[in-house]
Amino acid sequence: MKLHEYQAKSVFADAGIPTPDATLASSVDEVVEAAEDIGYPVAVKAQVHVGGRGKAGGIKLAEDREEAEQAAEDILGMDLKGYTVERVLVEEAVNFKNELYVGVTMDRGEGKPVAMVSTKGGVNIEEVAEEDPEAIAREHVDPAFGMHPYQARKVVYDAGVPKEVASDVASILTTLFQLWDDSDASDIEINPVMITEDDEVVAADAVMNIDDDALFRQPDLAEMEEETFEDDLERKAGEYGFDYVRLSGNTGIIGNGAGLVMTTLDLVDYYGGEPANFLDIGGGAKAERVANALDMVFSDENVDAVVFNIFGGITRGDEVAKGINDALEQFDEIPKKVVVRLAGTNAEEGREILNDELVTVEETLEDAVQRAVEYAEEVEA
Repeated sequence: MKLHEYQAKSVFADAGIPTPDATLASSVDEVVEAAEDIGYPVAVKAQVHVGGRGKAGGIKLAEDREEAEQAAEDILGMDLKGYTVERVLVEEAVNFKNELYVGVTMDRGEGKPVAMVSTKGGVNIEEVAEEDPEAIAREHVDPAFGMHPYQARKVVYDAGVPKEVASDVASILTTLFQLWDDSDASDIEINPVMITEDDEVVAADAVMNIDDDALFRQPDLAEMEEETFEDDLERKAGEYGFDYVRLSGNTGIIGNGAGLVMTTLDLVDYYGGEPANFLDIGGGAKAERVANALDMVFSDENVDAVVFNIFGGITRGDEVAKGINDALEQFDEIPKKVVVRLAGTNAEEGREILNDELVTVEETLEDAVQRAVEYAEEVEA
């Protein structure tokens, strides 16, 4: 679960991390009122789960009422990388002289959490890691003991943080690690931590992603889940219990297993199509779950055709076929063409069971993908 910036900052502020005075707004009048209360200058920031908001026009500074109104009119309702901006954070502008990056995530290669600090804040940290990896200081933490104070000081020193603020940055990092641990977070970061002219440190942005499987023991964070949904499709995915990733293409993809879905995405691209989504329905293919998956893909306005890629292991192909038939029969009308590929246990029996009046059946994955790409291209034409 990805928290919005305003939600993450609320968590950070409660933990004692300095954050700018800010108010959430959803209309031009609310933006102006918030700006007047906070005092100019302010930053008006789109609340959507995308990177590069500033470059895309999703963050604007306002020096007075007129500029605040204009910023609100420009940002509210705008399409920002596929998401409609419905809310903005009106925030006290910070006069800064330097920007840092501070974050904690899991290093799966080492099997340990890793704390990271860089003096190259305010830019995409993935780009920094690729172009100048030495600019990011790292310190692995033993999860059995947590972060020791000396480790926070060491990684801050290794990053070259100015000594005037090193202690405060180490304190922020220690707090972030504790939040990461206590909240079952997968990632937590501040980019940037701004250093003011008075050598104060302020969290100017906030990222906090929570492990979905741990929400049952994070009731306070779980209450925020509804507000993290960007649109009806994400809300529906949450209701169905799917990890639905929207992509930019028009060929919908459903599979049982992340590796199988990734392979299908690659083949769609290989055969000249563009994947519209990633949807892994997991093990089993009961009619209700298949129907929910189809409902998800059919509801995605970018999807023009669907490829259903199922490999039967413990789940038999004939059971999958019955689930697909039952699911499709629940729809009064099949809005988009569906291509099914079955392989594995009882795949041949499954292909015989499938209702070819409702779906196109292909024996190989390559044939299924090519057919789905063709169907999608026909719609586009």
